[in-house]
Amino acid sequence: MEVVASAPGKVLITGGYLILERPNSGLVLSTSSRFYAIIKPFHDDIKAESWAWAWMDFKLSSPQLSREIVYKMIVKNLAIQCVSSSESKNPFVEQAVQYAVAAAFAKVDKDVLEKVLLKGDFDVCYSSLSKRCLNAGTYCSQHGFKPAGLHITVLGDNDFYSYRSQLEARGLPLTPESLSTLPAFTSITFNADDANGSNKKPEVAKTGLGSSAAMTTAVVASLLHYLGVIKLPLSSDNHLQDRNTSSNLELVHIVAQTAHCIAQGKVGSGFDVSSAVYGSQRYVRFSPDVISSAQVACNGLPLQDIIVDVLNGKWDHERSSFSLPPLMSLLLGEPGSGGSSTPSMVGAVKKWQKSEPEKSLHIWKQLTYANSLLEKQLNMLKKLASEHWDAYRSIVNSCSTIKAEKWLNLAVGPSEHAVVEALLGARDAMLQIRSYMQQMGEAAGVPIEPETQTELLNATMDLDGVLLAGVPGAGGFDAVFAVVLGDSSSKIVAEWSSRNVLALLVREDPRGVRLENGDPRVEGVISGISASHV
Repeated sequence: MEVVASAPGKVLITGGYLILERPNSGLVLSTSSRFYAIIKPFHDDIKAESWAWAWMDFKLSSPQLSREIVYKMIVKNLAIQCVSSSESKNPFVEQAVQYAVAAAFAKVDKDVLEKVLLKGDFDVCYSSLSKRCLNAGTYCSQHGFKPAGLHITVLGDNDFYSYRSQLEARGLPLTPESLSTLPAFTSITFNADDANGSNKKPEVAKTGLGSSAAMTTAVVASLLHYLGVIKLPLSSDNHLQDRNTSSNLELVHIVAQTAHCIAQGKVGSGFDVSSAVYGSQRYVRFSPDVISSAQVACNGLPLQDIIVDVLNGKWDHERSSFSLPPLMSLLLGEPGSGGSSTPSMVGAVKKWQKSEPEKSLHIWKQLTYANSLLEKQLNMLKKLASEHWDAYRSIVNSCSTIKAEKWLNLAVGPSEHAVVEALLGARDAMLQIRSYMQQMGEAAGVPIEPETQTELLNATMDLDGVLLAGVPGAGGFDAVFAVVLGDSSSKIVAEWSSRNVLALLVREDPRGVRLENGDPRVEGVISGISASHV
């Protein structure tokens, strides 16, 4: 028995900083790059001592990091202990396992679940846990049996990590074509210590796609499915959403949000986990106190006594479907200027808000309006595409070949004019957003849009067929994004490459968490899309 689930990365195109406070919204795009969690039995036979002493083994494998960690979980209170010699732990997977198992105990028969975890279900079909199988308590050839223990393998598509140094070491140009030559799930380069023996950068060079949220979500989803608590949608039928699927995804969302917050030691906005579960969306955060009981659990209270409160809490987040209008593509570039610390930047902005409340409130309101204006224009473009497809397609394809300053010359009839006006309105809104983000960064003393990024983004906005360009999320040096029209991607990629910016293979994919048909290494799943689409 093996279960493989995957969850996408994210790009927050509006709502940076504002999304931390209700009722501000943000537009987040899920990506083609996904994190995979593979769960299968750890032991081929049952260890009598584990059944007698009520503990379960689980092993975490991270092939890209060349790491394996073995834990023991006491099933009575779900406490875990690392028994490996490795000093490197993964708090996100640890919390995901603990909270997913706790949720399973809250949702299914406790005695049966303990038997599955400790002794192996040699006489109970795993599907009977959620009463989906008629073979409860008997041998089931359809579903099989699982030995005790868990072996969890996590894999991230290449675009979650920076491979710039590997390309440079091989003498390859900084292009998507070069990235596509790397094997899927390539080993990750670690940031080296500086001359003083310290390292101010993260241990692993990342691209800001939300690897921890995608990994946490994938582990929670795969484990809940493995234990028979939920039934995930297959990748082939992910577009189908019935009531049961909605309820299952809601459980994954709550458990993943809680585990992710506890692992990172703070209650973030949660947009990254929400997009990992549900895909591209318009998002308004949940009230932080909804997981206050989980924070108490960190002080020693059993998770089984806490998880019910978390599951039954008032999760007041808001989510509505969103994706880019037709004939538009998302591009993401890695400038290679060094990583930024999102927590420290957020802390600086909050400090500025307290020190200059009137000025910060003014900028906050203006930024909120600009964000809503961009959302309005993008929704208008989708409406125009639906109602006037021929005119929409003609204008977008024509605009993709020329600079924005000439777009108005293409409008002939009222439908064409409406499309051009919405395109230009979206551009103007993005320029306003960037201006207010720059003002916020200057006032708070943090590089939300550094000068090097400003120069790059201005040059990008001046290229043929570019609708939007900005810094995603909290900004900084990690990445830049662009939304381009029609087939203009290659021009932007070439311009970025000339400026030493590595265009990634990632694109928007509006789908969220899903069940995979098998191990992606066996199936040949490759990060992103082929270079022929760039």
